[in-house]
Amino acid sequence: MKRRTFLQTSSIVSLPLLLKGLPVAAMPRSPFFTTNNESDRVLVLIQLNGGNDGLNTLIPLDQYDRLANVRQNILIPENNILQLDDTMGFHPAMTGMKSLYDDARLGIVQSVGYPNQNRSHFRSTDIWTTASDADEFLSSGWLGRYFSNRHPDYPDAYPSEECPDPFAITLGSFVSETCQGTASNYSLALTDPYALGNLNIGEEGDIDLNSCYGLELNFLRQSIEQTNAYSDAITAAADGGNNLAAYPEDNSLAQQLKIVAQLISGGLQTSVYVVDLGGFDTHANQVVDGDPLTGEHTNLLTELSDAVAAFQQDLQMLGLEERVLGMTFSEFGRRIRSNNSFGTDHGTAAPLFLFGACVNPTVLGDNPEIPEEVGTQDGVPMQYDFRSVYGSVLMDWFGVQESEVQELLTPDFQYLPIIQSCTTTSTTTPSVSENVESYHFPNPCTDWVTIVFQSPGEWMRLSIYDTLGQELKVVSEGQFPKGEHQIQVELHGLPPGNYCYRLQSRHAQTTRMMVKGQ
Repeated sequence: MKRRTFLQTSSIVSLPLLLKGLPVAAMPRSPFFTTNNESDRVLVLIQLNGGNDGLNTLIPLDQYDRLANVRQNILIPENNILQLDDTMGFHPAMTGMKSLYDDARLGIVQSVGYPNQNRSHFRSTDIWTTASDADEFLSSGWLGRYFSNRHPDYPDAYPSEECPDPFAITLGSFVSETCQGTASNYSLALTDPYALGNLNIGEEGDIDLNSCYGLELNFLRQSIEQTNAYSDAITAAADGGNNLAAYPEDNSLAQQLKIVAQLISGGLQTSVYVVDLGGFDTHANQVVDGDPLTGEHTNLLTELSDAVAAFQQDLQMLGLEERVLGMTFSEFGRRIRSNNSFGTDHGTAAPLFLFGACVNPTVLGDNPEIPEEVGTQDGVPMQYDFRSVYGSVLMDWFGVQESEVQELLTPDFQYLPIIQSCTTTSTTTPSVSENVESYHFPNPCTDWVTIVFQSPGEWMRLSIYDTLGQELKVVSEGQFPKGEHQIQVELHGLPPGNYCYRLQSRHAQTTRMMVKGQ
């Protein structure tokens, strides 16, 4: 058995039975990066398992009439929506995150996804955690590769005097695949920082340590030694840590974040924490019949919003908020049209949220366009590739060079201004980012459509997508001189229906709906 295979298998099957709730995987710089101590910055990932309905989370008020035509059995009444501005608003359950937005501690990225969307929970989650292309299968996570570049000899000789604490912690029973490195997983799984007991390493016995069995046994002993050392560090941090804010007790996500804040305040030098909230696969009972203000999605958004608000308040009271960045992600959004079970089915893109004192309190991108005629399979078109969000976090939060980001994630990486210097005030007004200026005609079209756009004078890519999120053709890709350009796109062979085109440069993008008629 290969060492990596053994490690991945043991972290999922064997070790959790031994660790009393602590399963373990054996174990250019941004102008905003102002410290050489990487462990000073903390990233908290909140995984929303099941595929969150973005159109019921961040509601496009300028598309409300068209939503009412296709979501009449689940749509939030317009007068109950928590308005952010004249064009968009939060679900009424999200009072906590609305307060963070008003306090300039919440950023939003519209319609985040990836090309050629896969609507399988398992495969799409794999894509989000590994940051692969839709047709690419990687064995390492995006943060695991980041850690591997800096600590390639892990887990040998760790913990060390320089790196005494776990690199990452997953709150739950299993390690996060986001932290799977090229040789081992950099994350520990933790349920209770006070339920950690040292494991018995055992005697070597009369075993040939150079045999296959001896090598694996020695590796297991090394893993147990590492686990014991990390357990001691975690318990010490929990003993020395504190919580000053009140967390809702019947909120599982809040209780996970409470542990995160406690460990950070206790001095643990862990860089990444992964927490999760399940239940977002709302095919049925997303709302209660006759009352769209109740139901499964309302409960989930209440739990998410209240937990994030309590966590941010705790960090602020503890004097830690400038060290911590939070980010949500979910494997996909839901379809535009609701179903007959008062729910929604697997879709494509959805909004992504970042929170903390150092986020750029802005809304990146436009509200998703709702077509006049919505098919049963239609999803929200992607505006931003999720790997551009990841890469921008790596650059502006952990000080990774752009060239390394392109190597770790994708050569088509697009930098996004989602982090700013940590000097926010409650009077900061969120602004909307600029996109690539474009328009198209005729619309509806038949066999040809003309797309007119302004190039900033750099590399650009123009693609045609269907409503399932599949990239049908790359019309043009390359260097475009600065100024206006006009491209005629052939649509022969495409059946009538809704499509979109996506224009991307290195620093901007736009996605526009178009209709192909008979």
